[in-house]
This record gives sequence, C-alpha cells and structure tokens, in this order.
Amino acid sequence: MRVLKSLFRFFIILLFVGLILGAIAAIGLYQHFAPTLPDVETLRDIKLQTPLKVLSADGKLIAEFGEKKRIPITYEKIPERFVHALQSAEDSRFFEHYGIDPLGLSRAAFELVSTGKIQSGGSTITMQVAKNFFLTRERTFERKFSEILLALKIEQSLSKEEIFELYVNKIYLGHRSYGIQSASNVYYGKNIDELTLAQLAMIAGLPKAPSAFNPITNPDRAIERRNWILGRMHSLSFITKDELDTALLAPVTAAYHSTEIELYAPYIAEMVRGELYDQYGEELYTDGFSVYTTLDSNMQTAANVAVRDGLINYVKRHGYQGAEKQHAIQGLSAMEVTSLLQNETAF
Repeated sequence: MRVLKSLFRFFIILLFVGLILGAIAAIGLYQHFAPTLPDVETLRDIKLQTPLKVLSADGKLIAEFGEKKRIPITYEKIPERFVHALQSAEDSRFFEHYGIDPLGLSRAAFELVSTGKIQSGGSTITMQVAKNFFLTRERTFERKFSEILLALKIEQSLSKEEIFELYVNKIYLGHRSYGIQSASNVYYGKNIDELTLAQLAMIAGLPKAPSAFNPITNPDRAIERRNWILGRMHSLSFITKDELDTALLAPVTAAYHSTEIELYAPYIAEMVRGELYDQYGEELYTDGFSVYTTLDSNMQTAANVAVRDGLINYVKRHGYQGAEKQHAIQGLSAMEVTSLLQNETAF
C-alpha cells in the first residue's frame, strides 16, 4: 500500500511539474509569436475579391469582369440548414468553443488512428479564417501555432456570426466559384436559400477538397462526402431520420451554370470597363464595383431587335456579301439568326 501511495504521489508531482513546464513553454511561445501576428481588427474592413458588374439603369446585367466568381452574402441570409451542414462537416462545436476545440482535435486524431484518414478535420472554422486571411498553407509548427493564437484573438474581436460570414464568403469551392452564394449559382443555378437539404450538404462538403468532392467532375466521391455529412447532421440532431432517408436518396443534380447575361450590349460594357480601368487599374476586377449605366433595357432590346430585323431583311433582299464566311439564313428562326449574328460580332 505504501508503494502505491508513493507511486501515486510521484505521478501527481510529475503531472504538476509537467503542467508548469507546459505553461512556461506556452507563455514563451506566445511572447515570441505575438508581436509578429497581424491585427485581426482588419477583418472588419476586409475587401473580398469580387468581380466588376456592368448593369443597365434598371438593374439588368450587361457584363461581368473578373477572374473570381464571388457573391458576398450576410449571415442573416444563410439558411440555418446550411449552417448546420457546415458545422457537421467542419466544426460541430463552432458556437461553443473559443477558437480552438480540443474535442475536435481528439476526434480527428481518433479518426486518423482508426481509419487511416481524417473526415472531419481538426481545425475549427475560426482557425481556418485565420489561415485563409493571414497565413500561408505551409505545414510547419510555427504556422500552426500562429494559427491557434490568431484564432483566439479573432474570437475576442468578432462575433461567431461575423466569423462564419467571413469563412463562407472567402472559401474556394471549385469552378472559379468563391463563397457559398457563388457556388450555389454555379452548381445549381439558384441562390443558396433555394437549395434542398441534399444540395446544401453537397455544397458543405466542398471546402475540404473542391476537386476531389466536386459533384460535376467527381460525382461518386461527392455523393459519398454528402451522405457522410447528412449522417453527421442526423447524429448531431440537426435533422430527423425521415429527412436523412429522403436526402440520402436524392440524385446528384449539379451541373455547370455560367453567369446569365440579361441584356446584350457588349460595346457599352467595354466602354465602361475601359473608362474605369484608366482610373482604378487591376483593382477594378476585384473590388466589387457595380456600375449602373444610363442604358434603358427596353430601349436597348428594341434597338437590338431593330438591327437584327434590318440585317435579316437586307440579306434577304440583296444576299450576304461577306468575304470570309457565308451562312444560309433562309428558314432560320429569329432567335437562331440573333444567336448567329451575336456569335459573329462578339468580342
């Protein structure tokens, strides 16, 4: 019995010393890294890379210029089911922890040991915000420790809703789409609040690996990821068993949807782009400008029809005299001729 008490006392002392040494090491690391950390308050005024939009006076889209497709969305407009889907996929205790989640890290370690791969990940959404906005993707201890410290600072400065909003607007989700609203439009041709439960889970599965779990290019792995997220949503009591069963049977309905141009006026769009580029340079394509022209969509549409009909009537009377290419337009519908002319004159 004395031996057991002595061993117990020894382990208690060893644990106590270990905690003290760990605390000293943590304080030393904090003092080393803290001065080099960026100011998280800049997240309040962050500029997301959003393309230039040229619109008519009545709000019809004429053209969009920019490499990245992004449509920022506020937290209030994000469906609650998507919040739950993303929690299930990325960070189930997001609204409970303070930037880092020991339980999440433990779960990720258990998954790695038991299955050889990590499904849920060990980083919190806050840690991913820190990485996406401030840090590189290099896998080093220094970067990971900075990520943890930044996550703690972000949680002190911003609300959970603000952090979640930053995350879903920043992330890349495949096919040049950045942010969940853009991804919803690209994959389903709808806004995020119009998607079904199965579609929301599909979008929530993309941040981990937009190429590997892409529903267009890799539907088999995408549906596997989607179904895992749906299962997690049920286990976390976010959805009922009936909702789970219905969503699991849903087919993959994703298809590529390009930006829908609502008014054909490319010459006006290029005039606007050229004029603004002289003033703003390359920032024009990333700062989210929306330019309303004086163009009336009804008058422009009438002008397009008048030009089209005039050209058709002229060609019918005189024949097409083009030197490079001729097309037989007899028998074509007005829509087909319009498409033909637009393809010939588009630049």
